[in-house]
Amino acid sequence: MRELIPATGATARSRRPRLSMTADAGTLTVTDRASGETVQVRPATLYLYHYERPGSQKLYGVAALDADGLVLLDLPGGWHAPSLKEFAAQAGIPVSGSRYQSPAHIGANLAARAPGWRRLSGLPRRRRFTMGHKVAVVGAGVAGLAVMTILAVNGMWFAWRGVSTLGRILVELLEVKWLFLAFFSPLLLVMRPITGRLHRRRVGQGSIVGPPSGPYLVGRQPSTLEVVGGGQTLATLRRGRAPGLANGLLLYRHEDLTGLFILDSLGKALHHLPGPWPTTDLDRFAKRNDLTLAVHGLTHDEYKTLAKSTNSGTP
Repeated sequence: MRELIPATGATARSRRPRLSMTADAGTLTVTDRASGETVQVRPATLYLYHYERPGSQKLYGVAALDADGLVLLDLPGGWHAPSLKEFAAQAGIPVSGSRYQSPAHIGANLAARAPGWRRLSGLPRRRRFTMGHKVAVVGAGVAGLAVMTILAVNGMWFAWRGVSTLGRILVELLEVKWLFLAFFSPLLLVMRPITGRLHRRRVGQGSIVGPPSGPYLVGRQPSTLEVVGGGQTLATLRRGRAPGLANGLLLYRHEDLTGLFILDSLGKALHHLPGPWPTTDLDRFAKRNDLTLAVHGLTHDEYKTLAKSTNSGTP
């Protein structure tokens, strides 16, 4: 039984995932060596993808698809194409690629996920931020704020800049980044709760819907809808009644999946945002931005059609 592992990282210049793949009579077994987790699926095909996200981030990976083209298992990493095809041929699993597909098409394919789909990263999980860490961060932040205040009160602006510059250098060099970031950027301790309150206020007004960390929707006047996540705009959609313009929101449930589709006046999906969304906040947002809102349970065929028709997604 042949074993296959990624040749490169999931993104350009990233670490190689600690994944291994074996196959036997059409059954694919993938082991995440970082977590010790093992998953078995029987895919109809393997989808080898490679595309560039906004911001020039190149993404690589293999997705195991069912007979309807929905993702059963996503395996990030730069898998060696000739080896993968030879491996799949021995297992009797066809391989398709994304070579001639646009980034939007690839994103839509990866966003069409089967119920119970999984992604194995093959990377060590980040250590949890314990209460001791939080106490240390708050203490360092208070000390840093005191230092900054003393320097400002005494007019020592050059010293302020020097300390800030030194802090940024140390943040890049030292592993305990959370501690030095808190000390040399104490305003984060003040700004974070303030920005959180402002976000919640805008959610209450209906101008934003979604968590501060994203993705969330922003209604721009006079007729624009933005999808924001990770501090950047992921998509900009024009609102209106014509085909191709954002006209409504569909909050759906499909088996154990939930999410939100942004639709045009013909019911075509323009953008897909998987995950839970609060109905009350969506209703407020839809009314303020002149959008319709529907809440439905989707059949398998309805979900497949919408997920495949969307021109964007979140892989």
